[in-house]
Amino acid sequence: MMTELVRSETMADKIEVGQIYEGKVVRIKPFGAIVSLPGNVQGLVHISHISNSYVQNVEDHLAVGDLINVKVLAADPESGKISLSMKEAAQKERDPDEKDYVVYEPPRRPTQEQMTTFEEKFKDWLKASNERQAGLNKRNKRR
Repeated sequence: MMTELVRSETMADKIEVGQIYEGKVVRIKPFGAIVSLPGNVQGLVHISHISNSYVQNVEDHLAVGDLINVKVLAADPESGKISLSMKEAAQKERDPDEKDYVVYEPPRRPTQEQMTTFEEKFKDWLKASNERQAGLNKRNKRR
């Protein structure tokens, strides 16, 4: 029991919740990736914290040996478990003024000038179409 207490105290000293660290992927599991942090401390990046998009297979996004930035979400000194997130580390690196959403803009109505151009094009197309149809009708009557 004494060894667990010493191990957890040193882990708590090295890793701070909310900080971003560079880590190395040491193992891939179906539910996430085990990442080695500075000081030989390991934590888990759960599959839901790898990317903002849906992750079906961890190996599609990560490989053993990859260096990644992770944010420490939680560190439990008693159990020695550290929860990490690549998503939140990436958000922290982005510009704080950058929006996470897209503003919907309704389609704009064409201007009068654009409408005139469209109407002219439509008339030209209709005329050409009628001429082609008349040519086809003449061929069909000959047969």
